[in-house]
Amino acid sequence: MKNKNIILIEDNKDISALVKLHLNDIGLPVDVYFDGIEGWNKIQKKQYDLIILDIMLPGMDGMEICKRIRLQNNSYTPILMLTSRSSEIDRVLGLESGADDYLTKPFSLMEMVARVKALIRRHDAMREVKPNNELIQFNGLSINTQTREVIKNQQVLELTAKEFDLLLYFASHPGKVFNRMQLLDKVWGYGHEGYEHTVNSHINRLRSKLETEPHTPEFIKTVWGVGYQFIASAPEQLINR
Repeated sequence: MKNKNIILIEDNKDISALVKLHLNDIGLPVDVYFDGIEGWNKIQKKQYDLIILDIMLPGMDGMEICKRIRLQNNSYTPILMLTSRSSEIDRVLGLESGADDYLTKPFSLMEMVARVKALIRRHDAMREVKPNNELIQFNGLSINTQTREVIKNQQVLELTAKEFDLLLYFASHPGKVFNRMQLLDKVWGYGHEGYEHTVNSHINRLRSKLETEPHTPEFIKTVWGVGYQFIASAPEQLINR
């Protein structure tokens, strides 16, 4: 966890102080901003290893900042969203805007630290992995591991960062069945019980974008009582570039 830069944009000064204190305790320096515009301006000037965003911010809200980061930041810096809202639709909107994970206030500081560690570990692991093949193709589906572009039948699919990670992990292990806890561990970087719904919601959204008929999927199949499986007998092409 050494040599990592974190920015926290949160207008609640008490929460900001506690988050910074606990992250400092594990050796993670934190730049703190209380205004969305000021935080956004700093993000454009400095490279961060993790961005922690409150959704409700003065100046510019966290959703807008997240969307702008994903449009401009090709490194896919992990984003953890903080929200006082607890409804499923708000969590979905946060994830759809490009966030990798979310915490609903009030949250456990121990859990927050665990999520931060997991996101950083996952991001480091993805940067260290150098895929042998830049382009993976299955049955009209093309996945570019470098540009993170996904095309199906000549149509570009608009996937969030985590949806792409999930699809790439499935496509890298065709035919293998994964349960929810395994996917949480490998794709999200943590395997806490009680968060299996995170996998379910991501797979449902991924299917809605990937599958011609989401209720009868051709790529990501449900193996009842076990988990999920990416169906493909063999990739059409594995292209090195």
